[in-house]
Formats: sequence, structure tokens, C-alpha cells
Amino acid sequence: MYKSKLKDTYVDGLFKAILELKDVDECNTFFEDLCTVNEIREMASRLQVAKMLRQKKTYTDIAEKTGASTATISRVNRYLHYGSDGYNIILDRLEQNKS
Repeated sequence: MYKSKLKDTYVDGLFKAILELKDVDECNTFFEDLCTVNEIREMASRLQVAKMLRQKKTYTDIAEKTGASTATISRVNRYLHYGSDGYNIILDRLEQNKS
């Protein structure tokens, strides 16, 4: 079983709150209140980087298209292969729901 480094009462409460959101509009309003615009854009960029890495795009292509640094791309790549599988879980689900 996976042991999270984040697990505590407050983090669990945050994730439970996120799971209560009903649609993209509710996500926009909640995250806009919760995070800075830059924090949201960084998270969105990392997800796009993960998608592009799974599509076997080069670091150069990813950096040009997303504006992410090669350090960020490398970090996302490391988590894709050696992390807790969070990226892979969501990317698999997004791909399944796309069909």
C-alpha cells in the first residue's frame, strides 16, 4: 500500500473538499480562491508536460510549447517513472474518458 508523505488531517480535508467539486467551473472558482494564478498555471503546466512526455516528445519540444524549464520537465519525468503513480493514474483516466 502506498504511504503518502502528505497525509495528515488538513491535507485529507483539502482533498475531500476537492472531490466535492462538481465541474470545471466549480474547480475554477475554488482554485482561484485557494491558489495564486501562478501556482495554478504551474500545476497545469506540469500536467501538460507529463502528457507530452508520455507522447515521447523531446525536452526541447516540451520546453518550447509549455514554457517549462528543463529542470521541471526532468522532475516530472522522474515522477512519471519513479513517483507514486499519481500522474499515470490521472493520465490513464483522461485517456480512457477521451474515447
